[in-house]
Amino acid sequence: MLHDEPQRDANGGRDECSIGELAREFDVTPRAIRFYEAEGLLAPRRDGQRRIYTARDRTRLKLTLRGKRLGLTLGEIRGLIDMYDAGRDERPQLERFLAILAQHRDALEQQREDIEAQLLEIAAFEKRVRQKLGPRKRS
Repeated sequence: MLHDEPQRDANGGRDECSIGELAREFDVTPRAIRFYEAEGLLAPRRDGQRRIYTARDRTRLKLTLRGKRLGLTLGEIRGLIDMYDAGRDERPQLERFLAILAQHRDALEQQREDIEAQLLEIAAFEKRVRQKLGPRKRS
């Protein structure tokens, strides 16, 4: 079997893959995957220097990328994923996830208010500067 060819499970699905395959599948760089590994989000099996990623790693990467899109920190993502790995009861994980989402929503709403206030201030300065410049002279 070739090194880049994925292992297949009994159902014909992908069971194991290389870093390159995982990077292509999720449209990220191998460097990003190694970074997530260093941060404790992924734990591939090793075959010498070669990393072998399993379905568990694929799921963790998918959740990591989803968390990043939501604006979560890697620490928050790791905590949520680790809670998921710890047991079958999803309730604590879901409650924690709701709390994190509420914090991020609050922060984004505050940022939006700050941006709107800045835009109003910029508009006021633009108006004053235009008034000081006076009407444009036509040549």
